[in-house]
Amino acid sequence: MVYLGTYKGGVVVLEGSVELREGQRVEVVAEPSPSDAGGTSALQELLKLSGVIKGGPSDASENHDHYIYGAKKRDPES
Repeated sequence: MVYLGTYKGGVVVLEGSVELREGQRVEVVAEPSPSDAGGTSALQELLKLSGVIKGGPSDASENHDHYIYGAKKRDPES
């Protein structure tokens, strides 16, 4: 089961109605938010990869399905 919550005053406050038994072990995964100092958004991470592939086909953005999956190339006239 996955529950969402917020860290407040030294404890994790879970959202909604959560019924856990006393002493039950849990796993907490802290995810940085884009507003955190030094944090980056998913878009910022993806932009780091923009233009990384050098020397590929000039129509790679238009025909990526062809180069990845073997699909028919798109007609440049359409």
